[in-house]
Amino acid sequence: MKKLITPFALATFALSAFASMTVWAAPQTVNLSVPGMTCSTCPITVKKALAKVDGVTKAEVHFENRSATVTFDDARTNVKALIQATTNAGYPSQLVK
Repeated sequence: MKKLITPFALATFALSAFASMTVWAAPQTVNLSVPGMTCSTCPITVKKALAKVDGVTKAEVHFENRSATVTFDDARTNVKALIQATTNAGYPSQLVK
């Protein structure tokens, strides 16, 4: 005996499948000013601090212009967490707009 799927059952299934979908995060890249870097080893500390932030996929720190370029998953972290990470490492930073 064949079972027919009612329109209600089909709609319920579609709605539950849609509701369980994960929202895809978008990678974000930001530039931070890190003026407190005064020696050539400072960028190593800043890079390590940024790399420890969950969601950071790439961190490039530039001593020459006292900045950091950070790529991260915006579903897992945000700019505030990046700034907090550098500040906690002893190098306060701010977003370059």
